[in-house]
Parts: sequence; C-alpha cells; structure tokens
Amino acid sequence: MNHTSNAPTILKHMEEATNALGFTMASDHLTGSLLRTLAATKPGGNLLELGTGTGLATAWLLDGMDAQAKLLTMDNDDAVMRIATQYLSDDARVTLHTMDGDTFIQSLLTQQQSFDLIFADTWPGKFWLLNETLSLLRRGGLYVIDDLLPQPNWPEGHAAKVTQLIATLDERADLHVTKLNWSTGLVLATKR
Repeated sequence: MNHTSNAPTILKHMEEATNALGFTMASDHLTGSLLRTLAATKPGGNLLELGTGTGLATAWLLDGMDAQAKLLTMDNDDAVMRIATQYLSDDARVTLHTMDGDTFIQSLLTQQQSFDLIFADTWPGKFWLLNETLSLLRRGGLYVIDDLLPQPNWPEGHAAKVTQLIATLDERADLHVTKLNWSTGLVLATKR
C-alpha cells in the first residue's frame, strides 16, 4: 500500500527541507495517514500536538481537519520550527508555539484548555506530565503517541521508559487503550 501518493501536497517540500536540516525524528507517512483520519473524526475540534518538529505530522493533521477545527502545536527547537512556520503558518487553523514543553502544558492547564485529540510526539506529555496532559483531553477525546517500537535513535535506557509508559496507560481506568504494532509503534487511547 502506498501512503505517499495520497500525502498532503505540501509534504514533499517540507520533507526536502527536513532532510536538508538533517532532522531524523519526523513522523512517518503511516503515522501521518492515521493522524489525518483521526483528525477528520473531530469536526470543529480542538486539537493539540506536542512536538511539532518540522511540521510533517502537523501537515497531516491539517489535511484531515475541517475548516472550523483548530490546532495548537509546539516545539522547543527554533531550527525545526522555522520549517514548520515557513510552510504552515499561513493556515489560520494552526497556531505554532516555540517554547519549552513543560511550560506549554502548564500554560494550557492554567488556561483550562481542553482538546478532542492530543498527539504527544515529544517527551513532555508522554514520558512526563502525562497525568496533566491527559487531564486536557475531553471525554471521547483521542490520545495518540508514536515511536514505541525500538528505534535506532533511542538513547540508552529509553526502552524501559516506553515499557513503563505503556504499563501506566494500561492501568488507567479512564482510558480505553489500543496498542498498535504498526508504523513506529503507536498507542491510541480514548478517554472514557
């Protein structure tokens, strides 16, 4: 199955810029395709992406969103955010933030924000501040994380963090959790 042929039009240019930067942690097309499908299930929804990177997953999310949906996305790396901003900032549905993930999540809590879909693709909101991030998720909302199968760029000790994260999610009574041994390894959870 070819997921490249139905990719968002802008993705090719974004991938070229991503490769030129040497950024190797972008979401793949399988994850992107799933994110687009999930975003489409949230018409008029409020979506959150933690870990914009160069904006590849962001482009997929936007491709699935309707005209009334909104997306907040953040990353703490100026270099990757410049690419995301260059290609995506003209879309009025997205607001891009360059800031520390912990600070960003805390600001969302202070503002009493809530979201229909959260894609946590960075450590804050995934490996720490998990409870806080999940408290931002509306009932029936979707929590998506990727990169849960062994990756060549994992730092030492990272596998244990992944195992603990999955166990923690499995123990939560407020979530229905599905583990997908697909793409880079994903978890899809819905708040009950």
